[in-house]
Amino acid sequence: MSPEATNEHLLVARARRGDTEAFRALYAHYFPRVYAYVAYRVGRAQDAEDITADVFMKAVAGLAQFDDRGAGAFGGWLFRIAHNQVALFYRRQRRAGEPVALDELPDVPSGDLLPELAVQRKERFARLRALILALAPRRREVVLLRFFGGLRNQEIAEALGLDERTVAAHLSRGLDDLRRRAAPEREGELL
Repeated sequence: MSPEATNEHLLVARARRGDTEAFRALYAHYFPRVYAYVAYRVGRAQDAEDITADVFMKAVAGLAQFDDRGAGAFGGWLFRIAHNQVALFYRRQRRAGEPVALDELPDVPSGDLLPELAVQRKERFARLRALILALAPRRREVVLLRFFGGLRNQEIAEALGLDERTVAAHLSRGLDDLRRRAAPEREGELL
């Protein structure tokens, strides 16, 4: 087991015993990744913040029932909760596929950008989000968990209840789909 996995395993064990500092460390590690995943799924910063808060509240409430099966188990479990909370959000909202106004997109942390560069970054975010939303649902989920959740294939498999080879196939095909769809946009930018 890697030092990072060992440390996470110890933090989870301490958090299960009620150690709030241990859970705070897990929260600090996973919050940016969970938020990025949720933000790309729902699009609006306020919704992403609310859902991310719900994810961690559910994690606290369910920590006693968490089955630590080794490296990647906690991340997979946490992102499974995030996946379920996003699905619940869409069931409640019935807004899947609704266009998102540029002003409603979450700010992408980038240091001190000039206003023009910040707007360009938001526009790229919107284009990327549209390309990702056009993927088949399972491929979209795998791509989002990999690149915005920062999960490894093993953790994605855990989160989605899939075989690791199936995750790898969805990831590969999803990236191929994105390349094909982005190619016409890139050619248009060169003109």
